[in-house]
Amino acid sequence: MSLAGGVLTAVTAVLALPRADGEPPVTVPRDPAREAARRELSKRMYHENDPSLLRRALNAFWEWVDELLGAASSATPGGGLGLLVIVLVAVAIVGALWWRLGSPRRGPSSAAPLFDDRPRSAAEHRAAAEAQAAQSHWNQAVQERMRAVVRSLEERALLDPRPGRTADEAAAEASRALPAHTDRLRAAARDFDDVTYGGRTATPETYHRLARLDHDLERTRPVLTSSTPSTTHHSARQGAAE
Repeated sequence: MSLAGGVLTAVTAVLALPRADGEPPVTVPRDPAREAARRELSKRMYHENDPSLLRRALNAFWEWVDELLGAASSATPGGGLGLLVIVLVAVAIVGALWWRLGSPRRGPSSAAPLFDDRPRSAAEHRAAAEAQAAQSHWNQAVQERMRAVVRSLEERALLDPRPGRTADEAAAEASRALPAHTDRLRAAARDFDDVTYGGRTATPETYHRLARLDHDLERTRPVLTSSTPSTTHHSARQGAAE
């Protein structure tokens, strides 16, 4: 019996006790007696050991969880063990998807410029990339190596130096002069965006793949666009005419 219930019983019993002088016991109507008991029980001394509001809320929550799990286990083949297996399988699937896909990617509209405000040469970006890779800082290594790729293309006049260029834009423009590497350039731009804006974590394979692309681009001769030969031919004809 709770303290409140005990006090209520005691108050009722006292009201029904016979008087010491032998007179009939004092009788109090039910409602006034109940009200008197409530006033008595509202005193702080009776509630010092009551659980807090948070504790009562937690108790109610865990009771609800217990009822929910009980209903689920009764409806699951194998009872509680079957429910445990299903929960573990669900957790494993979610973990595998998160590991495979990573956090959600941002859209292209959130892409930011490839370079910062301080211009550096391709050799400087490569050196920075190698230094980051030596410390297993693969995200920074991928970023610096992609910057080295784009800066190298600018130094070779295959890309016009343009502040504010994004990795996707650089890959699309470079593909016109280096069509054999279109897919690899686009993949490199995606890797850069994933680690820079998409919350993905680069791996050593990601960096080494980008480093091989950088090396291969250095050895690849660009393909002249249709406008370049015609312009050259026109200039030659003008020179011959003169």
